[in-house]
Amino acid sequence: MSDFTENPFASSNSLDTNPFDDPSSKKAAQHDAHFEDISRRERDLERRERELSQRAEHIRTHGRNNWPPFYPLIYHAISEEIPEASRPLITRLYQLWLVLLGTLIINMVACIFLLIAGSSDGGKDLGGSIGYMFIIAPLSFLLWYRPIYNGYMKEQALYYYFYFFFGGFHLLFSVYMIIGIPSTGSAGLIQMIQMYAQGHWAAGILGTIATVGWTVQGLGNAFYYRQIWNHHSAAGHSMDKAKAELASHGAKAYFTRG
Repeated sequence: MSDFTENPFASSNSLDTNPFDDPSSKKAAQHDAHFEDISRRERDLERRERELSQRAEHIRTHGRNNWPPFYPLIYHAISEEIPEASRPLITRLYQLWLVLLGTLIINMVACIFLLIAGSSDGGKDLGGSIGYMFIIAPLSFLLWYRPIYNGYMKEQALYYYFYFFFGGFHLLFSVYMIIGIPSTGSAGLIQMIQMYAQGHWAAGILGTIATVGWTVQGLGNAFYYRQIWNHHSAAGHSMDKAKAELASHGAKAYFTRG
């Protein structure tokens, strides 16, 4: 029936097609587009090859280690090693550690200005702040941040107890630094107020920044300390379990990723 409804006079060529178009120009355009696509793919392959070569060289030199970036000593990858549900918490703890690192630097600079301002204990404060910079920065990473990172990665009890002990000590240290007792290496509250009272504005402003830094990272760590304690309790971790893990794996296992 469809044979009778078709128009026998209908043209098979579209009326929109220009019969005078040069077919070679279309082929040239198609050829150019195809060539550009091939060139783009070649550039992508070259870029990937360079990235793979860089990664291979990095692994050859440092193994899988990627942190710290300027001289990799350990492997640190929250997105790869931490369960998805726990990644925000560990990310926040890492950010708080970075705040701590920045606060230690600012605190040291503030103590330099305390010395310049003529503080009677300026030398002691500067010496203490330099010591904190080179001792607290690495120890805080190794003794409370890294254990809780491994704790959430492996869910082993002993890591949590490492964190609770050294993390609790860090909270007390933060309070101590917020107070800012003279000759202790802290440019905290007492030192800050004294500098403002004596008209040493630069030292006072730097002391304010340091005090805010100590307070922010201290309160943040206290907040997550409670969250981690609740998680630890809900997971059923106990001291007996931690002792059994220590007896089974040995102390060395808790300083490695394995």
